Amino acid sequence: MLQLQEISYETGGRVLVDAVTLHADTGETVGLVGPNGSGKTTLLRCVYGTLRPSSGHVLVDGTELTGAKERARRIATVPQDGQSAFELTVREVVAMGRSPHKRFWEPDTAADERLVTEALARVGVLDLAERAFPGLSGGERQRALVARALVQQPRLLVLDEPTNHLDIRYQLDILTLVRGLGTTNLLALHDLNLAAYFCDRLYVLQRGAVVAAGPPAQVLTPGLLAEVYGVRADVGVHPATGAPTVTYLPGPGAGPDVPRPTGERKSSTI
Repeated sequence: MLQLQEISYETGGRVLVDAVTLHADTGETVGLVGPNGSGKTTLLRCVYGTLRPSSGHVLVDGTELTGAKERARRIATVPQDGQSAFELTVREVVAMGRSPHKRFWEPDTAADERLVTEALARVGVLDLAERAFPGLSGGERQRALVARALVQQPRLLVLDEPTNHLDIRYQLDILTLVRGLGTTNLLALHDLNLAAYFCDRLYVLQRGAVVAAGPPAQVLTPGLLAEVYGVRADVGVHPATGAPTVTYLPGPGAGPDVPRPTGERKSSTI
């Protein structure tokens, strides 16, 4: 179980996260949504320890994690777009997920290698195992980082825009995989329809503060989308999934009015 108690973070006199209180029950998938600059990534960094909150507490199963090793055993992270300065292979990057469970000099065991191979296969990059990680496409890197998180065997999985650079098939595959792991998951997403379908609850951030929280059907309303995102939208219920579905509309509140195209589209030759 994850609990954030009045988490704030400020730097250079600017408050980037403002007294955020949040909880994710065991096995829940909780989403952070909000426009660019709303504080989602900063808040996640406070959770997994890259940033130290200016105030407040991060509790996992009721305990505030202090040491880096202890934190890494309990929390696995998938950043937005991981880069590597070293010419490590994909397999070597994924195997790094075992390091919190090993001594610094301890070699990989057969069990470790099996976990790495299974994770590579689950996210669809087993055929890239011997490729250099920096040479992968953005989507391939993202899937490899999810595999690294899997071999870490965490209780809590924190993902920052895990669908970045992925085509729609792998967006659905990755989020379905995450939902099926049995871990507690906290993830930031831009796509509100994916968030509505895959998350049990949503927290909406605006200028670093939570402005709405609850099940997607309660949170994703036309009024909230207009207030937080500055867009007009219809919110319905998808007949097949039962999840809220957001349809964005042009017009006032959504930037300059753009006339809807009418008639046949003219073809062009390049």
